[in-house]
Amino acid sequence: MNFHAIRAMYGFEMARARRTVLQSIVAPVISTSLYFVVFGAAIGSRISQIDGISYGAFIVPGLVMLSLLTQSVSNASFGIYFPKFSGTIYELLSAPVSYREIVVSYVGAAATKSIILGLIILATAGLFAPLQVQHPLWMIAFLLLTAVTFSLFGFIIGIWADSFEKLQLVPLLIITPLTFLGGSFYSIKMLPPVWHTISLFNPVVYLISGFRWSFYGNADVSIAVSLMMTLFFLVAFLAIIAWIFKTGYKLKF
Repeated sequence: MNFHAIRAMYGFEMARARRTVLQSIVAPVISTSLYFVVFGAAIGSRISQIDGISYGAFIVPGLVMLSLLTQSVSNASFGIYFPKFSGTIYELLSAPVSYREIVVSYVGAAATKSIILGLIILATAGLFAPLQVQHPLWMIAFLLLTAVTFSLFGFIIGIWADSFEKLQLVPLLIITPLTFLGGSFYSIKMLPPVWHTISLFNPVVYLISGFRWSFYGNADVSIAVSLMMTLFFLVAFLAIIAWIFKTGYKLKF
């Protein structure tokens, strides 16, 4: 493993994030703050509590996960797609680095940026709602697993996409709707039985449920199931990336 190359590529990606801090950090924090204002104040005044938790505090894990998922996918997909678009990918491919080192660098940088953003949003949430974290180690574990898993997914999208339209297709049409329908702003236990069953086919439900459990000790699904589903996504995306590099799919830039 060429750690010098990993450090160089990782540092380059993190430097790009610092140059675009308004887009990478400030804009998502402002957007999430507006969610707190709109949903916490407008809807929270009509819904006092869910499972014994104030509505403003209840939506915090869901909003953090909403930002974490979308930013992980966006950071990783743009990170690998932009070198393809600008032509600098050839410099990377001609360098003495393996595909494994490329994945570790780009996915690691995307996950780091998403985790930093998630922690900032979590700190900002404390200004709008009372927070308690009953299981801090589990919270960190879900934060890390989710960021890495969906950064891998974003890396796959960045390799697959051959235009900016395709780059935004999956996040806008799949990730964001699934997150909104995954219990970010409500408990799926509140749904009618049919829709409750349908919601269990939404993979984001398990991520949000497990993350919310780390805060308040209750969730829509078992913590064990949430953890297994998260690990399943992680292994699945790793397998897809391994297949891409083995077969050379979309690597002929």
